[in-house]
Amino acid sequence: MTILDAIWAQRRSSGRTEILARAAWITGLRDRSDRDQTPETLYGHSRSAPKRRAILVTALFAAGLASPGLAGPPIANAGNAADPAPATVSTPTPLAEERVAFHAQFTVVGQGNLPFRAPYRGDNSLDGNGEVRETADVTFYAGYRPWAGGELWVNPEIDQGFGLRNTLGAAGFPSAEAYKVGKAHPYGRIHRLFFRQTIGLGGQDENVAADLNQLAGTRKTNRIVLTVGKFSVVDIFDNNKYAHDPRHDFLNWSVVDAGSMDYAADAWGYTYGAAAEYYRGNYTLRAGLFDLSTVPNTIDLETDFRQFQGEIELEARHSVNGHPGAVRVTGFLSRGNMARLDDAVAYAKSNGTVVDPVPVRRFQTSLGVSVSAEQELSNTVGVFARAGIGNGKFESFEFTDIDRTVSFGISIKGTGYGRPNDTIGVAGVINSITAARRRFLDAGGLGVLVGDGKLPHPGDEHIVEAYYDLGVYKTFRLALDAQLIHNPAYNRDRGAVPVVGVRAHAQF
Repeated sequence: MTILDAIWAQRRSSGRTEILARAAWITGLRDRSDRDQTPETLYGHSRSAPKRRAILVTALFAAGLASPGLAGPPIANAGNAADPAPATVSTPTPLAEERVAFHAQFTVVGQGNLPFRAPYRGDNSLDGNGEVRETADVTFYAGYRPWAGGELWVNPEIDQGFGLRNTLGAAGFPSAEAYKVGKAHPYGRIHRLFFRQTIGLGGQDENVAADLNQLAGTRKTNRIVLTVGKFSVVDIFDNNKYAHDPRHDFLNWSVVDAGSMDYAADAWGYTYGAAAEYYRGNYTLRAGLFDLSTVPNTIDLETDFRQFQGEIELEARHSVNGHPGAVRVTGFLSRGNMARLDDAVAYAKSNGTVVDPVPVRRFQTSLGVSVSAEQELSNTVGVFARAGIGNGKFESFEFTDIDRTVSFGISIKGTGYGRPNDTIGVAGVINSITAARRRFLDAGGLGVLVGDGKLPHPGDEHIVEAYYDLGVYKTFRLALDAQLIHNPAYNRDRGAVPVVGVRAHAQF
Protein backbone atom coordinates (compact mmCIF):
# COMPACT_ATOMS: atom_id res chain seq x y z
CA MET A 1 0.00 0.00 0.00
CA THR A 2 1.40 3.39 -0.97
CA ILE A 3 1.20 6.51 1.21
CA LEU A 4 -1.37 8.03 -1.17
CA ASP A 5 -3.46 4.86 -0.98
CA ALA A 6 -3.35 5.06 2.82
CA ILE A 7 -4.45 8.69 2.82
CA TRP A 8 -7.32 7.91 0.44
CA ALA A 9 -8.41 4.96 2.60
CA GLN A 10 -8.52 7.27 5.63
CA ARG A 11 -10.62 9.75 3.67
CA ARG A 12 -13.19 7.14 2.67
CA SER A 13 -13.37 5.61 6.15
CA SER A 14 -13.96 8.98 7.79
CA GLY A 15 -16.60 10.02 5.28
CA ARG A 16 -15.47 13.61 5.35
CA THR A 17 -14.11 14.47 1.91
CA GLU A 18 -13.52 18.14 2.59
CA ILE A 19 -11.73 17.56 5.90
CA LEU A 20 -9.56 14.83 4.46
CA ALA A 21 -8.51 17.06 1.61
CA ARG A 22 -6.92 19.16 4.30
CA ALA A 23 -5.41 16.02 5.85
CA ALA A 24 -3.67 15.21 2.58
CA TRP A 25 -2.19 18.72 2.59
CA ILE A 26 -1.02 18.40 6.19
CA THR A 27 0.77 15.17 5.51
CA GLY A 28 3.06 17.18 3.32
CA LEU A 29 4.14 18.90 6.53
CA ARG A 30 5.50 17.05 9.50
CA ASP A 31 3.89 15.63 12.54
CA ARG A 32 4.97 14.08 15.68
CA SER A 33 4.59 10.74 17.24
CA ASP A 34 6.00 8.35 19.58
CA ARG A 35 8.58 8.14 22.17
CA ASP A 36 8.39 4.95 24.04
CA GLN A 37 8.55 1.71 22.18
CA THR A 38 5.14 2.38 20.71
CA PRO A 39 3.16 5.02 22.62
CA GLU A 40 2.89 8.35 20.87
CA THR A 41 2.99 10.64 23.86
CA LEU A 42 4.75 13.94 24.29
CA TYR A 43 6.22 14.75 27.62
CA GLY A 44 8.89 17.15 28.57
CA HIS A 45 11.32 18.41 31.07
CA SER A 46 10.58 20.78 33.76
CA ARG A 47 11.30 23.81 35.87
CA SER A 48 12.13 25.44 39.18
CA ALA A 49 10.63 27.16 42.26
CA PRO A 50 11.52 29.04 45.45
CA LYS A 51 10.79 27.99 48.95
CA ARG A 52 7.83 28.21 51.28
CA ARG A 53 5.44 29.62 48.71
CA ALA A 54 6.05 26.63 46.43
CA ILE A 55 5.66 24.18 49.34
CA LEU A 56 2.29 25.70 50.25
CA VAL A 57 1.12 25.65 46.63
CA THR A 58 2.29 22.05 46.34
CA ALA A 59 0.43 20.88 49.41
CA LEU A 60 -2.82 22.55 48.40
CA PHE A 61 -2.70 21.46 44.79
CA ALA A 62 -1.60 17.90 45.49
CA ALA A 63 -4.30 17.49 48.12
CA GLY A 64 -6.91 18.60 45.62
CA LEU A 65 -5.71 16.27 42.90
CA ALA A 66 -5.41 13.35 45.26
CA SER A 67 -8.99 13.71 46.49
CA PRO A 68 -11.42 11.24 44.91
CA GLY A 69 -13.74 14.07 43.92
CA LEU A 70 -11.19 15.66 41.59
CA ALA A 71 -9.18 12.68 40.45
CA GLY A 72 -9.66 11.57 36.87
CA PRO A 73 -9.25 8.08 35.46
CA PRO A 74 -5.84 6.46 35.95
CA ILE A 75 -3.26 7.33 33.31
CA ALA A 76 -0.86 4.77 31.87
CA ASN A 77 2.37 4.97 33.88
CA ALA A 78 5.23 2.54 33.59
CA GLY A 79 8.55 4.20 33.82
CA ASN A 80 9.59 6.41 30.94
CA ALA A 81 10.12 10.06 30.34
CA ALA A 82 7.54 10.36 27.72
CA ASP A 83 5.07 7.94 29.05
CA PRO A 84 6.08 5.76 31.93
CA ALA A 85 3.88 2.83 31.06
CA PRO A 86 3.16 1.55 27.61
CA ALA A 87 0.05 3.43 26.57
CA THR A 88 -0.80 1.03 23.75
CA VAL A 89 -2.32 -2.41 24.10
CA SER A 90 -3.40 -4.79 21.34
CA THR A 91 -6.95 -5.98 22.03
CA PRO A 92 -9.66 -7.53 19.87
CA THR A 93 -12.14 -4.76 20.71
CA PRO A 94 -11.18 -1.38 19.23
CA LEU A 95 -11.32 1.67 21.47
CA ALA A 96 -13.73 4.45 20.59
CA GLU A 97 -12.05 7.41 18.89
CA GLU A 98 -11.63 10.17 21.46
CA ARG A 99 -12.41 13.59 19.95
CA VAL A 100 -11.57 15.96 22.81
CA ALA A 101 -9.42 15.53 25.91
CA PHE A 102 -8.25 17.60 28.88
CA HIS A 103 -5.53 16.56 31.33
CA ALA A 104 -3.29 18.27 33.86
CA GLN A 105 -0.16 17.54 35.88
CA PHE A 106 1.57 19.15 38.83
CA THR A 107 5.18 18.57 39.93
CA VAL A 108 7.25 20.11 42.68
CA VAL A 109 10.87 19.24 43.45
CA GLY A 110 12.73 20.38 46.55
CA GLN A 111 16.45 19.79 46.27
CA GLY A 112 19.55 20.76 48.23
CA ASN A 113 23.29 20.16 48.17
CA LEU A 114 25.16 19.60 51.43
CA PRO A 115 28.38 21.54 52.18
CA PHE A 116 31.41 20.22 50.32
CA ARG A 117 35.11 20.99 49.77
CA ALA A 118 35.39 24.12 47.63
CA PRO A 119 38.71 26.03 47.89
CA TYR A 120 37.54 28.46 45.19
CA ARG A 121 34.49 29.15 43.05
CA GLY A 122 33.53 30.85 39.78
CA ASP A 123 30.43 32.43 38.30
CA ASN A 124 29.00 29.02 37.34
CA SER A 125 29.94 27.05 40.48
CA LEU A 126 27.76 25.17 42.95
CA ASP A 127 27.72 26.69 46.44
CA GLY A 128 30.24 24.92 48.66
CA ASN A 129 28.37 26.07 51.78
CA GLY A 130 25.24 24.22 50.74
CA GLU A 131 21.95 25.44 49.31
CA VAL A 132 18.27 24.46 49.12
CA ARG A 133 16.02 25.31 46.18
CA GLU A 134 12.61 24.35 44.83
CA THR A 135 10.91 24.14 41.46
CA ALA A 136 7.20 23.84 40.68
CA ASP A 137 5.15 23.54 37.51
CA VAL A 138 1.51 23.04 36.56
CA THR A 139 0.81 21.89 32.99
CA PHE A 140 -2.53 21.69 31.19
CA TYR A 141 -3.07 19.43 28.17
CA ALA A 142 -5.90 20.15 25.73
CA GLY A 143 -6.33 17.91 22.68
CA TYR A 144 -8.73 17.82 19.71
CA ARG A 145 -9.14 15.36 16.82
CA PRO A 146 -10.30 17.30 13.71
CA TRP A 147 -10.31 14.22 11.45
CA ALA A 148 -9.16 10.59 11.35
CA GLY A 149 -5.54 10.27 12.44
CA GLY A 150 -5.15 13.96 13.29
CA GLU A 151 -4.49 15.43 16.74
CA LEU A 152 -4.03 19.06 17.78
CA TRP A 153 -2.50 19.65 21.23
CA VAL A 154 -1.69 22.73 23.29
CA ASN A 155 0.19 22.69 26.64
CA PRO A 156 0.06 25.94 28.62
CA GLU A 157 2.19 25.80 31.74
CA ILE A 158 2.77 27.81 34.93
CA ASP A 159 6.31 27.66 36.33
CA GLN A 160 8.03 29.02 39.39
CA GLY A 161 11.35 28.66 41.17
CA PHE A 162 15.07 28.03 40.79
CA GLY A 163 17.45 25.12 40.41
CA LEU A 164 20.57 24.98 42.58
CA ARG A 165 22.70 28.05 41.81
CA ASN A 166 20.02 28.96 39.26
CA THR A 167 20.75 25.77 37.32
CA LEU A 168 24.56 26.03 37.26
CA GLY A 169 27.54 24.17 38.66
CA ALA A 170 27.50 20.64 37.23
CA ALA A 171 27.47 19.39 33.64
CA GLY A 172 25.19 16.56 34.74
CA PHE A 173 22.86 18.93 36.58
CA PRO A 174 20.96 17.20 39.40
CA SER A 175 17.41 18.28 38.42
CA ALA A 176 15.87 18.11 34.96
CA GLU A 177 12.85 19.76 36.56
CA ALA A 178 14.91 22.97 36.72
CA TYR A 179 14.95 25.35 33.78
CA LYS A 180 17.76 27.72 32.95
CA VAL A 181 15.26 30.52 33.65
CA GLY A 182 14.45 30.90 37.33
CA LYS A 183 11.78 33.24 38.69
CA ALA A 184 10.49 33.84 42.21
CA HIS A 185 6.89 34.42 41.11
CA PRO A 186 4.73 32.14 38.95
CA TYR A 187 4.69 32.88 35.23
CA GLY A 188 2.94 31.27 32.29
CA ARG A 189 4.12 30.06 28.89
CA ILE A 190 2.83 27.81 26.11
CA HIS A 191 5.56 25.21 25.88
CA ARG A 192 3.88 23.00 23.27
CA LEU A 193 1.48 23.73 20.43
CA PHE A 194 1.68 21.03 17.77
CA PHE A 195 -0.29 19.01 15.25
CA ARG A 196 0.22 15.27 14.75
CA GLN A 197 -1.02 13.22 11.79
CA THR A 198 -0.90 9.40 11.83
CA ILE A 199 -1.22 7.58 8.49
CA GLY A 200 -1.87 3.84 8.61
CA LEU A 201 0.15 1.65 6.24
CA GLY A 202 -1.24 -1.76 7.14
CA GLY A 203 -0.36 -4.39 9.70
CA GLN A 204 -2.38 -5.15 12.81
CA ASP A 205 -4.68 -2.76 14.60
CA GLU A 206 -3.59 -1.71 18.08
CA ASN A 207 -5.40 0.28 20.70
CA VAL A 208 -4.03 3.59 21.98
CA ALA A 209 -5.02 4.50 25.53
CA ALA A 210 -5.87 8.07 26.51
CA ASP A 211 -2.91 9.88 28.07
CA LEU A 212 -1.10 13.19 28.20
CA ASN A 213 -0.84 14.48 24.62
CA GLN A 214 -2.48 11.31 23.33
CA LEU A 215 -6.10 10.75 22.32
CA ALA A 216 -7.62 7.30 22.76
CA GLY A 217 -8.33 5.29 19.63
CA THR A 218 -6.76 2.74 17.30
CA ARG A 219 -3.89 2.80 14.82
CA LYS A 220 -1.95 0.47 12.53
CA THR A 221 1.31 -1.11 13.64
CA ASN A 222 2.82 -0.02 10.31
CA ARG A 223 2.37 3.73 9.98
CA ILE A 224 3.82 7.15 9.32
CA VAL A 225 3.53 9.80 12.02
CA LEU A 226 4.14 13.46 11.24
CA THR A 227 4.45 16.25 13.82
CA VAL A 228 4.77 19.99 13.25
CA GLY A 229 4.71 22.93 15.68
CA LYS A 230 6.35 23.75 18.99
CA PHE A 231 7.50 20.85 21.16
CA SER A 232 10.70 19.34 22.55
CA VAL A 233 13.21 17.38 20.48
CA VAL A 234 13.37 14.77 23.25
CA ASP A 235 9.61 14.29 23.04
CA ILE A 236 10.44 12.17 20.01
CA PHE A 237 14.18 11.40 20.01
CA ASP A 238 16.48 9.68 22.55
CA ASN A 239 13.64 7.97 24.39
CA ASN A 240 14.27 5.32 27.04
CA LYS A 241 11.60 3.45 28.96
CA TYR A 242 13.46 3.52 32.26
CA ALA A 243 15.27 6.87 32.19
CA HIS A 244 13.65 9.77 30.34
CA ASP A 245 11.08 11.46 32.57
CA PRO A 246 12.12 13.58 35.58
CA ARG A 247 8.51 13.61 36.72
CA HIS A 248 8.45 9.83 37.13
CA ASP A 249 11.97 8.39 37.23
CA PHE A 250 15.48 9.86 37.48
CA LEU A 251 16.16 13.58 37.93
CA ASN A 252 19.73 14.09 36.67
CA TRP A 253 20.04 15.75 33.25
CA SER A 254 22.64 13.31 32.00
CA VAL A 255 20.58 10.26 33.08
CA VAL A 256 17.23 11.21 31.52
CA ASP A 257 18.89 12.27 28.23
CA ALA A 258 22.23 11.62 26.53
CA GLY A 259 24.37 14.42 27.95
CA SER A 260 26.36 14.85 24.74
CA MET A 261 23.17 15.42 22.70
CA ASP A 262 23.18 19.22 22.35
CA TYR A 263 19.56 19.26 21.23
CA ALA A 264 17.88 22.38 19.83
CA ALA A 265 15.88 24.23 22.47
CA ASP A 266 15.16 27.54 24.12
CA ALA A 267 16.07 28.00 27.80
CA TRP A 268 12.99 25.95 28.76
CA GLY A 269 13.81 22.99 26.52
CA TYR A 270 11.36 23.56 23.62
CA THR A 271 11.64 24.67 20.00
CA TYR A 272 9.80 25.00 16.68
CA GLY A 273 10.18 22.24 14.14
CA ALA A 274 8.84 19.18 12.40
CA ALA A 275 9.47 15.44 12.67
CA ALA A 276 8.52 12.37 10.66
CA GLU A 277 8.46 8.78 11.91
CA TYR A 278 8.12 5.61 9.86
CA TYR A 279 7.07 2.43 11.73
CA ARG A 280 7.55 -0.92 10.03
CA GLY A 281 7.50 -4.15 12.02
CA ASN A 282 10.13 -3.97 14.75
CA TYR A 283 11.85 -0.89 13.34
CA THR A 284 11.23 2.85 13.40
CA LEU A 285 13.08 5.53 11.45
CA ARG A 286 12.78 9.12 12.69
CA ALA A 287 13.97 12.41 11.24
CA GLY A 288 13.41 16.01 12.24
CA LEU A 289 14.37 19.62 11.57
CA PHE A 290 14.34 22.21 14.38
CA ASP A 291 15.15 25.85 15.10
CA LEU A 292 18.19 26.70 17.20
CA SER A 293 18.27 29.66 19.57
CA THR A 294 19.18 33.07 18.13
CA VAL A 295 22.40 32.94 20.17
CA PRO A 296 23.67 29.97 22.19
CA ASN A 297 21.85 29.26 25.44
CA THR A 298 19.19 31.97 25.30
CA ILE A 299 15.42 32.35 25.61
CA ASP A 300 14.80 33.44 22.00
CA LEU A 301 14.42 31.02 19.10
CA GLU A 302 15.13 31.54 15.42
CA THR A 303 11.97 31.87 13.35
CA ASP A 304 13.31 31.22 9.85
CA PHE A 305 15.54 28.14 10.36
CA ARG A 306 18.60 30.24 9.51
CA GLN A 307 20.22 28.42 12.40
CA PHE A 308 18.93 24.87 12.60
CA GLN A 309 19.46 21.35 13.82
CA GLY A 310 18.69 18.11 11.99
CA GLU A 311 18.02 14.85 13.85
CA ILE A 312 17.90 11.26 12.64
CA GLU A 313 17.25 8.11 14.65
CA LEU A 314 16.88 4.40 14.00
CA GLU A 315 15.10 2.26 16.59
CA ALA A 316 15.13 -1.55 16.63
CA ARG A 317 12.76 -3.37 18.98
CA HIS A 318 13.28 -6.96 20.05
CA SER A 319 12.27 -9.57 22.61
CA VAL A 320 14.51 -11.69 24.85
CA ASN A 321 12.73 -14.66 26.46
CA GLY A 322 9.43 -12.84 26.02
CA HIS A 323 10.68 -9.58 27.53
CA PRO A 324 10.76 -6.47 25.31
CA GLY A 325 13.80 -4.34 24.65
CA ALA A 326 14.97 -1.67 22.23
CA VAL A 327 18.13 -0.07 20.85
CA ARG A 328 18.19 3.44 19.39
CA VAL A 329 20.96 5.21 17.50
CA THR A 330 20.52 8.99 17.30
CA GLY A 331 22.55 11.53 15.35
CA PHE A 332 22.34 15.31 15.17
CA LEU A 333 23.82 18.07 13.03
CA SER A 334 23.71 21.70 14.17
CA ARG A 335 24.39 24.61 11.83
CA GLY A 336 24.67 27.91 13.65
CA ASN A 337 26.67 30.94 14.67
CA MET A 338 29.05 29.39 17.21
CA ALA A 339 32.64 29.79 18.40
CA ARG A 340 35.50 27.37 18.30
CA LEU A 341 36.73 27.07 21.88
CA ASP A 342 40.42 27.42 20.98
CA ASP A 343 39.66 30.55 18.94
CA ALA A 344 37.99 32.14 21.99
CA VAL A 345 41.05 31.40 24.14
CA ALA A 346 43.47 32.69 21.50
CA TYR A 347 41.45 35.89 21.01
CA ALA A 348 41.46 36.61 24.75
CA LYS A 349 45.23 36.12 25.00
CA SER A 350 46.04 38.30 22.00
CA ASN A 351 43.71 41.13 23.10
CA GLY A 352 44.23 40.93 26.84
CA THR A 353 40.54 40.33 27.56
CA VAL A 354 38.54 37.72 29.45
CA VAL A 355 37.68 34.57 27.54
CA ASP A 356 34.46 35.22 25.65
CA PRO A 357 33.14 33.23 22.65
CA VAL A 358 31.10 36.15 21.25
CA PRO A 359 33.88 37.93 19.22
CA VAL A 360 34.87 34.75 17.37
CA ARG A 361 31.44 33.33 16.56
CA ARG A 362 30.76 32.44 12.93
CA PHE A 363 28.56 29.95 11.07
CA GLN A 364 29.88 26.45 11.64
CA THR A 365 28.62 22.87 11.81
CA SER A 366 28.69 20.59 14.86
CA LEU A 367 27.86 16.87 14.91
CA GLY A 368 27.09 14.25 17.53
CA VAL A 369 25.82 10.68 17.91
CA SER A 370 24.44 8.63 20.80
CA VAL A 371 23.17 5.10 21.48
CA SER A 372 20.38 4.20 23.92
CA ALA A 373 19.37 0.69 24.99
CA GLU A 374 16.71 -0.71 27.30
CA GLN A 375 15.85 -4.28 28.26
CA GLU A 376 13.16 -5.74 30.47
CA LEU A 377 14.64 -8.64 32.46
CA SER A 378 11.43 -9.67 34.21
CA ASN A 379 7.99 -8.24 34.87
CA THR A 380 9.50 -6.12 37.64
CA VAL A 381 13.12 -5.41 36.60
CA GLY A 382 14.53 -3.47 33.66
CA VAL A 383 17.99 -2.17 32.78
CA PHE A 384 19.17 0.63 30.51
CA ALA A 385 22.31 2.28 29.14
CA ARG A 386 23.31 5.26 27.02
CA ALA A 387 26.54 6.41 25.41
CA GLY A 388 27.19 9.53 23.37
CA ILE A 389 29.91 11.62 21.77
CA GLY A 390 29.82 15.21 20.54
CA ASN A 391 32.15 17.35 18.45
CA GLY A 392 33.85 18.99 21.42
CA LYS A 393 35.57 21.74 19.40
CA PHE A 394 32.74 24.28 19.64
CA GLU A 395 30.89 26.02 22.45
CA SER A 396 27.80 24.16 23.60
CA PHE A 397 24.79 25.68 21.89
CA GLU A 398 21.77 24.66 23.96
CA PHE A 399 21.87 21.77 26.44
CA THR A 400 24.94 21.30 28.62
CA ASP A 401 28.75 21.06 28.61
CA ILE A 402 29.30 17.35 27.91
CA ASP A 403 31.38 15.97 25.03
CA ARG A 404 31.44 12.28 26.02
CA THR A 405 28.97 10.43 28.21
CA VAL A 406 28.19 6.91 29.40
CA SER A 407 25.24 6.08 31.68
CA PHE A 408 23.68 2.86 32.90
CA GLY A 409 21.14 1.81 35.49
CA ILE A 410 18.37 -0.44 36.75
CA SER A 411 14.68 0.05 37.53
CA ILE A 412 12.82 -2.28 39.93
CA LYS A 413 9.10 -2.41 40.63
CA GLY A 414 7.97 -3.08 44.21
CA THR A 415 5.77 -6.04 43.28
CA GLY A 416 7.96 -8.48 45.22
CA TYR A 417 7.18 -6.80 48.54
CA GLY A 418 3.55 -5.92 47.92
CA ARG A 419 4.09 -2.42 46.44
CA PRO A 420 3.45 -2.89 42.67
CA ASN A 421 3.02 0.85 42.08
CA ASP A 422 6.39 1.77 43.64
CA THR A 423 9.68 1.97 41.73
CA ILE A 424 13.33 1.90 42.80
CA GLY A 425 15.94 3.24 40.39
CA VAL A 426 19.74 3.33 40.55
CA ALA A 427 21.99 4.84 37.87
CA GLY A 428 25.60 5.86 37.27
CA VAL A 429 27.00 8.40 34.78
CA ILE A 430 30.47 9.34 33.58
CA ASN A 431 30.71 12.66 31.72
CA SER A 432 33.88 14.04 30.13
CA ILE A 433 35.09 16.86 27.88
CA THR A 434 37.68 17.35 25.15
CA ALA A 435 41.09 18.95 25.60
CA ALA A 436 39.78 22.08 23.84
CA ARG A 437 36.99 22.52 26.38
CA ARG A 438 39.41 21.91 29.26
CA ARG A 439 41.65 24.71 27.96
CA PHE A 440 38.63 26.99 27.59
CA LEU A 441 37.46 26.39 31.17
CA ASP A 442 40.97 26.64 32.61
CA ALA A 443 41.38 30.05 30.93
CA GLY A 444 38.26 31.28 32.75
CA GLY A 445 35.66 30.58 30.09
CA LEU A 446 32.04 29.96 31.06
CA GLY A 447 30.02 27.15 29.55
CA VAL A 448 26.26 26.66 29.43
CA LEU A 449 26.26 25.24 32.98
CA VAL A 450 29.86 25.07 34.22
CA GLY A 451 32.78 27.40 34.84
CA ASP A 452 34.74 27.58 38.10
CA GLY A 453 37.03 30.38 36.90
CA LYS A 454 39.93 27.97 36.38
CA LEU A 455 40.49 24.26 35.91
CA PRO A 456 44.04 23.35 36.99
CA HIS A 457 43.17 19.75 37.89
CA PRO A 458 40.54 18.43 35.46
CA GLY A 459 38.81 15.10 35.78
CA ASP A 460 35.77 13.24 34.52
CA GLU A 461 32.48 14.05 36.25
CA HIS A 462 31.14 10.92 37.98
CA ILE A 463 27.55 10.83 39.22
CA VAL A 464 25.53 8.20 41.10
CA GLU A 465 21.78 8.63 41.54
CA ALA A 466 19.16 6.57 43.38
CA TYR A 467 15.45 7.23 43.83
CA TYR A 468 12.40 5.63 45.41
CA ASP A 469 9.07 6.59 43.80
CA LEU A 470 6.07 5.86 46.04
CA GLY A 471 2.57 5.42 44.62
CA VAL A 472 0.52 7.21 47.30
CA TYR A 473 -2.70 7.31 45.30
CA LYS A 474 -3.61 6.52 41.71
CA THR A 475 -3.14 10.19 40.75
CA PHE A 476 -0.47 11.20 43.29
CA ARG A 477 3.15 10.09 43.82
CA LEU A 478 6.02 11.03 46.13
CA ALA A 479 9.69 10.29 45.50
CA LEU A 480 12.95 10.57 47.42
CA ASP A 481 16.13 11.14 45.41
CA ALA A 482 19.82 11.11 46.33
CA GLN A 483 22.85 11.90 44.16
CA LEU A 484 26.60 12.11 44.65
CA ILE A 485 28.57 14.21 42.14
CA HIS A 486 32.33 13.61 42.01
CA ASN A 487 34.46 16.26 40.27
CA PRO A 488 31.54 18.66 39.64
CA ALA A 489 32.13 20.69 36.48
CA TYR A 490 35.13 18.42 35.76
CA ASN A 491 37.05 19.95 38.70
CA ARG A 492 38.98 17.60 41.00
CA ASP A 493 39.62 20.50 43.39
CA ARG A 494 35.92 20.68 44.33
CA GLY A 495 33.51 18.12 45.75
CA ALA A 496 32.26 15.51 46.04
CA VAL A 497 28.77 17.06 46.22
CA PRO A 498 25.95 15.20 48.01
CA VAL A 499 22.51 16.23 46.67
CA VAL A 500 19.21 15.14 48.22
CA GLY A 501 15.72 15.86 47.00
CA VAL A 502 12.02 15.12 47.25
CA ARG A 503 9.48 15.14 44.41
CA ALA A 504 5.68 15.32 44.51
CA HIS A 505 3.76 14.62 41.30
CA ALA A 506 0.06 14.44 40.47
CA GLN A 507 -1.73 14.06 37.17
CA PHE A 508 -5.24 13.45 35.95
